[in-house]
Amino acid sequence: MKENTAHKTVVTFGEIMLRLATPGYLRFAQTDHYEALYGGGEANVAVSLANYGMHAKFITRLPQNDIGEAALATLRKWKVDTSGIIRGGDRVGIYFLETGAVARGSKVVYDRAHSALSEIKAGMVDWDEVFEGAGWFHWTGITPAISQGAAEVCAEAIKAANARSIPVSTDLNYRKKLWKWGKSPQEVMPELVAGCDLILGNEEDAEKVFDMHPEGIDVTRGDTMDAKAYESVCQQLMQRFPRAKRVVITLRGSVSANHNSWSGVLYNGTQLFEAPTYQITHIVDRVGGGDSFMGGLIYGLYAYPDSDEKALQFAVAASCLKHTVRGDFNMVTVEEVEKLMTGDASGRVAR
Repeated sequence: MKENTAHKTVVTFGEIMLRLATPGYLRFAQTDHYEALYGGGEANVAVSLANYGMHAKFITRLPQNDIGEAALATLRKWKVDTSGIIRGGDRVGIYFLETGAVARGSKVVYDRAHSALSEIKAGMVDWDEVFEGAGWFHWTGITPAISQGAAEVCAEAIKAANARSIPVSTDLNYRKKLWKWGKSPQEVMPELVAGCDLILGNEEDAEKVFDMHPEGIDVTRGDTMDAKAYESVCQQLMQRFPRAKRVVITLRGSVSANHNSWSGVLYNGTQLFEAPTYQITHIVDRVGGGDSFMGGLIYGLYAYPDSDEKALQFAVAASCLKHTVRGDFNMVTVEEVEKLMTGDASGRVAR
């Protein structure tokens, strides 16, 4: 029996950016125009949750200009609560996307220096007000990578959530290109992750951030789909961060830019659950895949409170479907995800 998820408020904090993507599979040097959309880690999670019928509140800082208003309008369009967003600064961060094909991988170029969120300072967000009635808080490792101020505000939020016994989740989301403000993730992330009840990472995050390696496999060689090998990583993370009640690893095997295998594992301290593996053979857009997994997992933990295994299965199926959706946001329904969970991957027309 599903728990009613509509009244649950999930708060996410991070940066929403303008996404400028080349059409189709054109390279940056080929295109004379870009497709403009909006997206960003924690915003993507909020949209997923709102789309599943939950109350999702996104916290960020946006400038008082037309581009900031357009970002707000996009969030409101997908029923995300923007009431806690603060205004200020001069610009919205941008990222440029070139979609890869076959043996050529996708490329991302960031243009987010001096964005409104990067210039946020401690004390700007009233976390007492933000967390009123909240049942969950989510952040990613992208946010503290942006600037010292963003890292400090993230720490404020985690501390405030911990004080209210609000569960906190993080996606480690290591982004080498972003850590430029003076401190390394090894210096910043441990204090933040120590306040988390759920830790999500991919096959490389724990290695890059905490120097934790799966036993018996070589990630650099592409050995990423051996689910059992990641139990040791989950155990290492729990030993270092004892507050964590669940550690989740997404497992991606890259056959090509268009064909990935996709799965995940969840460890709750006593059991390791492994989700089915999906073969995604015609990827439309893989950006936001991890965020769609996180959104699916949070929803699944609420919807199936007695089954970590089913929550994991929902997360993997939801993120599998995200690879078929253009843009950062995962615009699929609960019914579509649950249909895939039953094994129906036919893609037949619904009439």
